[in-house]
Amino acid sequence: MTDTAPSTPGPPAGAPGGAAGAEQHTRPDGRVELAAGVVPADSRYTNADLHPVPIAKRDWTTYNFAALWIGMAVNIPSWTLASGLVSLGMDWKQAVLTISLANVIVLFPMLLTGHAGPKYGIPFPVLARASFGVAGANLPALLRGLVACAWFGIQTWIGGQSIYFLAGKVLDGAGWWVDSADVFGYPATQWLSFLAFFLIEIAVILRGMEAVRRLENWAAPLMLVGALALLIWIADKAGGFGPLLDQPSELGWGADFWPVFFPALMGMIGFWSTLSLNIPDFTRFGAGQRAQVWGQSLGLPTTMAAFALLSVLVTSGSQAVYGEPVWDPSELAARMDSTVGVLFALLIVLMATLSTNIAANLVSPAYDLSNLAPRLISFRTGALLACTIGVLIFPWKLIENPDVYIFTWLGTVAGLLGTVAGILIADYWLLRRTHLHLADLYRPHGRYWYDAGWNWRAVAAFAVGGVLAVGGSYSKQGKGPFPADGVIPFLQPLADYGWAVGLGGSMLVYAVLMTAPFTAPRQGTEPALPARGR
Repeated sequence: MTDTAPSTPGPPAGAPGGAAGAEQHTRPDGRVELAAGVVPADSRYTNADLHPVPIAKRDWTTYNFAALWIGMAVNIPSWTLASGLVSLGMDWKQAVLTISLANVIVLFPMLLTGHAGPKYGIPFPVLARASFGVAGANLPALLRGLVACAWFGIQTWIGGQSIYFLAGKVLDGAGWWVDSADVFGYPATQWLSFLAFFLIEIAVILRGMEAVRRLENWAAPLMLVGALALLIWIADKAGGFGPLLDQPSELGWGADFWPVFFPALMGMIGFWSTLSLNIPDFTRFGAGQRAQVWGQSLGLPTTMAAFALLSVLVTSGSQAVYGEPVWDPSELAARMDSTVGVLFALLIVLMATLSTNIAANLVSPAYDLSNLAPRLISFRTGALLACTIGVLIFPWKLIENPDVYIFTWLGTVAGLLGTVAGILIADYWLLRRTHLHLADLYRPHGRYWYDAGWNWRAVAAFAVGGVLAVGGSYSKQGKGPFPADGVIPFLQPLADYGWAVGLGGSMLVYAVLMTAPFTAPRQGTEPALPARGR
């Protein structure tokens, strides 16, 4: 066994937060396992879902992680990201470049935070306890969870919409489906489709994480085949690709381009900035660091870049065939002449949306809400609560306007979540150098208890980083909820770089507060640095 506790003196051995060597075992490959019985089963800070995954059950391979990312990245919102950028004046090359660069950038914090998963077997809200405190971790966990709930609602609405469009094509002669009564601005059958997709998602998530892994493993290759089939079909029908590929940029590459590029880049980063926080929820099942690093590197940036290019090619073909670009793949598939083709498209769309929504938007809030009250809320209960919240935020309103969707929603979310990522990375990599005491993450009065369970330094860093990241948020006249000169006018120049500003600002403030003589934690709480020579 190897003692992984830092060198600064802590409580005596046997006391809460005592000798780590007696409470956790470190394998030669660096993976750490909690000793049996160290944390009482009735502890108010843990349950079976939040407890570290035993090493014997950390068995996800490179393929599992690559398939996870293919399954999450291949979905309708990903497909339509390029359309949002084109509508802002970019040409297809600029749109694909922006999306590709954003996903390469966001991969780095994802790999850094993901490291704790295979090593310790812990989910995101438990990792956040090391920096925010055992109780204070609820702050970033609830922020991440509420964002995931909103995304869940958006994806569920899109999935139901796809069922509505494609079922209408199959039931072409059934006028009652297409012409059903209007309810709150949408046909009643569209609401029925929304409910059907909602229930399918609940049925899968209630079966647990193993069901999520099986879904991703099967969905990934099927969705790639479906996307390529759509490309072949439209290319054949169009006799080539349409004028969209020849359409010049309205912005050029000069002074008009950069004011759109940087906020759009932050928005594209914001698309997956959620997962840069809670990726330990998945990597905790990893067989080792190699599996999570290679799996994520192969799965995320390559799939997003290829998918963006594919969406442009297919949409360009649709413009040649129908005289207008059709960005929604389900709407395009509904124009097929073959009923079999439409049914296949329906299966692909359902699998794509289902795999993304469950993995990206239900797993996280299930753990995050469970962390709020572990003895009362299990993983499954948290998932059900997330489903309910996701419907109550009216997701159909969030995606009506590309300006609001990309700049207001994605941009603001990216700034706040980047702030949390900066704190996690600074704490885990710069201060602790990847060394954690597992038992104290689950009990009061240990290394991570700080002041009544809260680390005010992390909260202060979050507040400063958050204000810097989103305080200058602004909207063009009549195109968003923010003032034209910014909420805090002198911070407006930072608003276009919200994610990067939030990450860098919080990282710096947190590192200073944790190490400065007058603000560093007292000896006997949690030391900042690991043992020398480790």
